[in-house]
Amino acid sequence: MLKKQNIALLLLAAAVPLIALAPLPDFWIAQLNYIGLYALVCLGLVLLTGVGGLTSFGQAAFVGIGAYTTAWLTLNTGMSPWLTLFVGLGFTAVSAMVVGLITLRMSGHYLPLATIAWGLALYYLMGNLDALGKYDGLLGLKSLSIGSIDIGQGRLFFVLTWAILLAGAIALLNLLDSRPGRAIRSLKGGSQMAEAMGISTFRYKVTIFVIAALFACVSGWLLAHFQRTVNPSAFGLKMGIEYLFMAVIGGVGHVWGAIVGAALIKLLDDYLQVALPALIGTSGSYEVIVFGITMVLVLKYLPDGLWSVVARKLPKAPRSVDWQHAADLPARSKPAQGDVVLQVDKIRKQFGGLTAVNDISFDIAAGQIVGLIGPNGAGKSTTFNLITGVLSKTSGQVLFRGSDISAMPSRDISRQGMARTFQHVKMIPDMTVLENVAMGAYTRGRSGVVSSMLRTNQAEEQSLMKEAQRQLERIGMGAYLHEQAGNLAMGPQRLMEIARALCCDPALLLLDEPAAGLRHKEKQALAAVLRQLQSEGMSILLVEHDMGLVMDVCDHLVVMEFGTLLTQGTPAEIQASPAVRAAYLGTEH
Repeated sequence: MLKKQNIALLLLAAAVPLIALAPLPDFWIAQLNYIGLYALVCLGLVLLTGVGGLTSFGQAAFVGIGAYTTAWLTLNTGMSPWLTLFVGLGFTAVSAMVVGLITLRMSGHYLPLATIAWGLALYYLMGNLDALGKYDGLLGLKSLSIGSIDIGQGRLFFVLTWAILLAGAIALLNLLDSRPGRAIRSLKGGSQMAEAMGISTFRYKVTIFVIAALFACVSGWLLAHFQRTVNPSAFGLKMGIEYLFMAVIGGVGHVWGAIVGAALIKLLDDYLQVALPALIGTSGSYEVIVFGITMVLVLKYLPDGLWSVVARKLPKAPRSVDWQHAADLPARSKPAQGDVVLQVDKIRKQFGGLTAVNDISFDIAAGQIVGLIGPNGAGKSTTFNLITGVLSKTSGQVLFRGSDISAMPSRDISRQGMARTFQHVKMIPDMTVLENVAMGAYTRGRSGVVSSMLRTNQAEEQSLMKEAQRQLERIGMGAYLHEQAGNLAMGPQRLMEIARALCCDPALLLLDEPAAGLRHKEKQALAAVLRQLQSEGMSILLVEHDMGLVMDVCDHLVVMEFGTLLTQGTPAEIQASPAVRAAYLGTEH
């Protein structure tokens, strides 16, 4: 059965030629042309802002690059407009790459401010260059044509614009439902979880910034030949704000919200420019006031935009289970029973004058469950983060399967075969359990952005989903495949995190307080999962406060107090230790 989004695509694709043939006034065809042009830019903002969480007010500047490139080349060199598109895409990609590499390391309000500065700089550059006609712009562009057929105006231009728009929407939907798409969707929740899965978050930020710029460039190329003139007014900060406004109103997290927002704002803008002066009795840009009030109301009562209402009425159909016969992902070699998997040698972490971890050393052998315990504030989580590369070490060394990983970032450590969970569950709530778990297999895939957009990655996608299902069934969560992750209770969420870590095919699994917030029955289920994993040869480092669970499943315990190593030994030895009782109870009796 076809997915609902595929049905929507077929209906839209069928509607385009029907609209072109329908006896609509030319005015409405022109309106639809502008809606298509604006929606192309908004598609890029859906990816950049709605999915990736990066706010940009500078997309109009990339529209300007596409428009000015084709205008200057066609007027001054006689180059074919079809060739100028590729030149413009090249210029846009390079400029977006440079801007992205400079600005995307910023966070908070600095990134939007940087995009405003970028947009203003390009606007004034375009308006002051003699070669670009200054503020008068470039006039007399040719219309797009194929042979002797003019397709740069009216109904044929409508078909071209909307065909490109639908192709862009399909490519974006394909991308979001893929290995790199899941990596992109993880950006909005912060970098720690994504980096622990082996994902280079900065590389993906730059990637989506470039993709969004390319969508804007195509819109600018079409706009230039549609209007047959180019001037800076269409590419200033005002239009950059309007594009973002359209995306937010329509639903910045939804592909179809780009079209809804562009259509609504374009039609309302034209209507209000006529209706409001007539109603008030004086001329002025009163529509800006209405749009400002509308934005406030939408952000207050519909923060996910208008399309979110439709999305709730038409829930996404469960993914078709079509991977039964998919090839298995390649597995990494496993250490032999008893081999040393992890060696922690005198690691230290200082924050200014505070020593949070002071020369901690211990080993983990293959097939062993080691518990890292201690009172609150003992430095357990800091030690955990030093081992996994989340924090840099002041001194000391960590060896994983004989290789020094002391200076590696967490994403590179993940690629070596070390996987982890988090003290506070980190996931993507609006993705299914299956999709969240498949993120853990990111380092075992190879498909890139282009192959995902073109849907040539299906064999690998099926293998990734097969592995995710296998790991969920391995820990007893096979019934939750298509459940939205945000709907799970705490116990299943923590088990889902373990399944995601197992998808990495690790030699060592690190669990950060996996029993926190669980009920008694859920803790029993967790203990059963840990014992099962150990029986399959998995090595586990467990940071946990629940002493019942720790004593039940661990072979060896490492006890910390005030950042130092208090003692280590078997659970029986630790229970009998006066020093441990003093650390936990404040007395040696």
